[in-house]
Amino acid sequence: MFLECVCAAISGTAGNLATEYASPYLRYFFRFGKIVEDFKNRRNELESRRDELKDAVDEALRQTEVIKKGVEEWLTKADKELGEAQSLEEEIERNKCFNWCPSWGWRYCLSKKVEKKNLCISKLLETCNFPLVGQRPPLQGIEFLLPKDFMRSESSTLAFNGIMKALKGDGVNMIGLHGMPGVGKTTLAEVVGKQATEEKLFDKVVIVRGVSQNPDINKIQHRISEILGLKFNASTEEGKAEELFKRLKGEKKILIILDDVWEQFELRNIGIPFGDKHPGCKILLTTRLRQVCSQMNCQEEFKLNILSEDEAWALFKDNAGLKDASPTLNDVAKEVAREAKGLPLAIVTMAKALKRESLNGWIAANQRLKESRHLDNQDVCGGIYSCLKLSYDYLKEENIQSCFLLCSLFPEDYDINVELLTEFGIGQGLFCHINLIEEIRREIHLALSKLQKFGLLLETDDEYYVKMHDVVRDFAHWITSRGENMFMVKNELTEWPKSEIFGCYTTISLWNIKIVNFPDKLEFSKLKTLFLTGEDYLRVPSKFFEGMKTLRVLFLQRVVFSMEALQFLTNLRTLCIMRCDVENISSLRNLENLESLSLIRTYIDELPEELVELRRLKSLYIFWVGDEDRHVPPNLISR
Repeated sequence: MFLECVCAAISGTAGNLATEYASPYLRYFFRFGKIVEDFKNRRNELESRRDELKDAVDEALRQTEVIKKGVEEWLTKADKELGEAQSLEEEIERNKCFNWCPSWGWRYCLSKKVEKKNLCISKLLETCNFPLVGQRPPLQGIEFLLPKDFMRSESSTLAFNGIMKALKGDGVNMIGLHGMPGVGKTTLAEVVGKQATEEKLFDKVVIVRGVSQNPDINKIQHRISEILGLKFNASTEEGKAEELFKRLKGEKKILIILDDVWEQFELRNIGIPFGDKHPGCKILLTTRLRQVCSQMNCQEEFKLNILSEDEAWALFKDNAGLKDASPTLNDVAKEVAREAKGLPLAIVTMAKALKRESLNGWIAANQRLKESRHLDNQDVCGGIYSCLKLSYDYLKEENIQSCFLLCSLFPEDYDINVELLTEFGIGQGLFCHINLIEEIRREIHLALSKLQKFGLLLETDDEYYVKMHDVVRDFAHWITSRGENMFMVKNELTEWPKSEIFGCYTTISLWNIKIVNFPDKLEFSKLKTLFLTGEDYLRVPSKFFEGMKTLRVLFLQRVVFSMEALQFLTNLRTLCIMRCDVENISSLRNLENLESLSLIRTYIDELPEELVELRRLKSLYIFWVGDEDRHVPPNLISR
């Protein structure tokens, strides 16, 4: 007891001296416990900050952000310091017994080591100031992955080598690639973009798909801005063009690929600096029409031709999965492949349609192609259409074929909303043997999936949308240009067609029209489906609908009309009104056979009580915009 008191007195006196004179040597001896306590607190703080930062990094990676270099370096240092701190703490724990009878040399060395680690951790904590751990990178153009069905041919190799030479040379800013529909221009342009990226010929490579007949300036501007990581401040096309012009001038070397150009347009309207204004900016355009290359002042032009018979067979065999096929099946398949006439689109579509088909199926398909030749008098399109018709015929089910034709009612390069498509299909009577609307919806979704599998519809990045290749869309219109099920699909009409005999049409689809004077007293005796969309708000008179008593599906977009005009449409099953200005919505009560009603972005103060009279209504979809209160009568929906 006496010894303990003496030790305590000496320790207290020495501790006071250490505090008074602040000698680091005495601190290492007599404030060991305090130093260790500070060390553990610092270590715990560093571990907590490290874990928080790692969580933030994980979330940033989920959002496809690129982690900042400083963050990664800090985490590496933190892991190193925590590892060393763990070893140091284990050393302290192993020598706890020395707290009662300390070895002064051990305590001095360990205390000094812990104090040094404290200082390192403190400095590291001071540098952990990261407002953002990552940032979204500009898009890199994932479309430049080599297409699975791409096969180099003599023609594509010549065109590819010529384009690459032109891109590497000086004095050539505009390059044109032309060829017939389905010959593979888009695919070759993607390969060029991939090669230019790998060889680092340009700082940026941008591909704009589907420029089409009526270039959407706004869409093109936004596609280019995505790759450049540019966020527009302007709202007008002119303002965006100015911002894009300045941004592109900042890229020393850039390649812009404009795919599927149909007519001449001004690059300056988009904001693309060209020629003397930016020698480092080069354009590659693809087009079906050779004169477009001349109109766009292409300094180099390249034509992509169809495949030779051997090349076509190699592509067909690969896509049809005929690697281990019998000699008999191979012989029949070669005859079928010849009917594609070397057109890559037709080859791939036919091959996928017949993949895993039996020998009898191949023989029947071959005979069907041969017998249909007399119907196809067009030199080029007839060959494509007869090949595509093979895929269409192999759908076999009328409901799926109707889904396919329904997709052709939308404009070129249009992202087709699957839910809208489903409502239209229900109105047309698809899968009418099924009573539950949810089961019909499921069947239509499966039909669309089958169409994608057969290559008749394209997949998109969004599962809620599908697309149709423009050549396939033209083929669908070719199918519906004769017979009992005739379609009329037109875009941007400024006046009503005077020479048309509308009594023969079952489907009419008019998009972005600017018609001022609509006819009245026209008889649409067979019309079952009508799409009517205005470029701006289109005023349609009530009498226009009088002769449409057989109508089952009506889609109106950007149209001004009175609901009373629809009172004649007693056979209507599906009504979709989008972005319209409507009057007298209570008149909907006259549509006694209506099964599906969609009111999308259409201003309506309240749902009318008269909707209860729609006894057959199965689907009601309403999408309102704005903060205004809308009134729904009590128990209306339940009734």
